[in-house]
Amino acid sequence: MASCVSVKTYNEQITSLHSVEDLHKDVDKLYEQLKRHHPKLYQYTSKEDLDFKFDSLKRSIHTPMDSRAFYKALAPVVTNVRQGHVSVSSAAKRFVRKDRKKLLKQKFEFYDLDFEYLEGKLWVKANRGKDSLLTGSEVIAIDGEPAVELVETYKKRFASDGYNTTLHNRFVSKGFAVYYYKDKGFVDSLEVTFKTKDSLFSKVLKRIPKKEKKDKAIEDSLKKVKPKKLSREEKITKKRLARKRRKDNRKYGYLGKRKQYTRNFNFIGNDSSVAYMKIRTFSNGNYKKFYKESFAKMDSLQTQYFVLDLRENGGGRIAEIEKLYSYLTDKEYQFILESEVNSRTPFFKYLMSNTTPNSLKVVSGVLSPIIFAHNLLHTKKKAGKLYYKFGESKIRKPDPLNYKGKMYVLINGNSFSASSLISTHLKATKRATFVGEETGGAYNGTVAGIYKLYRLPTSRLRVRMGLMQIEAPQKQTPDGYGVKPDVEVLPTVKDRQLNRDPELNWILKDMGKL
Repeated sequence: MASCVSVKTYNEQITSLHSVEDLHKDVDKLYEQLKRHHPKLYQYTSKEDLDFKFDSLKRSIHTPMDSRAFYKALAPVVTNVRQGHVSVSSAAKRFVRKDRKKLLKQKFEFYDLDFEYLEGKLWVKANRGKDSLLTGSEVIAIDGEPAVELVETYKKRFASDGYNTTLHNRFVSKGFAVYYYKDKGFVDSLEVTFKTKDSLFSKVLKRIPKKEKKDKAIEDSLKKVKPKKLSREEKITKKRLARKRRKDNRKYGYLGKRKQYTRNFNFIGNDSSVAYMKIRTFSNGNYKKFYKESFAKMDSLQTQYFVLDLRENGGGRIAEIEKLYSYLTDKEYQFILESEVNSRTPFFKYLMSNTTPNSLKVVSGVLSPIIFAHNLLHTKKKAGKLYYKFGESKIRKPDPLNYKGKMYVLINGNSFSASSLISTHLKATKRATFVGEETGGAYNGTVAGIYKLYRLPTSRLRVRMGLMQIEAPQKQTPDGYGVKPDVEVLPTVKDRQLNRDPELNWILKDMGKL
């Protein structure tokens, strides 16, 4: 009952009109949190300019508005920080337990669509649902609103690191369904207008059961077949295969919703001269075993070329990219510098935010002496600033299995955060040829590491901000741009229609393999 009351109270709060005074307080609270916790708040936008932006926002709010309308006004202003890990989430409707259980048994057909924004138009890149005919079609409108106008609006609600713009078209493509949900809220159906060649058609995308109901009449008419009784050897084989599948899922990082692996490794062509490694994210699975096995195989086969594909990789663990880099260099290295922070106890800022569950706060309180001691041992003051020392800031040696052949790296605007960090090392040491487009993450580092999630008191919008400056020792000027390709290759609509990979094809041609 308490839970139902809480959900009802929350939903009423985010849908009611908030007073101008309370909304001004939320703006002040957000800016205060950024100034208190973000170590590089004025790296790309001066204090004077940022002060002006937030003051202008307050002056523009002169009538009451609900939380979603406030999000639409606030998010574009926060992008002026120009730090991609700083973001604002819209206040979403909550559901009671009964409704949540019901929704878990359904899927929304709209969320099965993967989008891509190319040549100023929104396209269906893939459909994980049943209607394969939608793949490759152009999205004209959603519930009567032009798709292009929606895209251009959503691009103003998030930022890249610094001044580069390559992230925007890529990121809005990848997260279009999420941004639509933030914009419109929960819906049960959407009428989407598509265009295929010169033909326009509309389709209503709905919430449908995840499992189709079996036709009872057909089911009753079929004779029930008893499952085959397995022999002892067959049972052992079945268990062995299931165990191997679980191990592979951990090693390759299985993504259940998409039915694909985070990490893929294979050879291109009829021999082992060209190795290809696709890493979709650096955030799940047993990466150590994967990299060890992959580079051991390349070493034993004397692989001549290696392609590392970081396109659409939004980042992840520092520990993983440091481990990967140890296989790509033959020299001692320092992977990251000590990280600038605004507190001697940054982990408490992360653990004790107003979005942290009370249970975790209790555990953190019990463990506080250990956390406090750990933070103090790793944090020190230099030249009036505080720095946190990660293990990856120590001098490291290359792995004995480090790859010494010719290397290529594929990047695009969605190569962000950790992807940009490892790319910085490979670019600065001239270890690889980069093909594609400028990374969305900055060459000179980003504020990430751990995050503070703070909920604004009146609107209940949630703000995320990184607490640590993560950067490689190498720097470039001017600041605020990503790792740029040695060879710029941009995909076109025709490439997608022909299922062609122009970036990878350029590399294969350069090798003389195509």
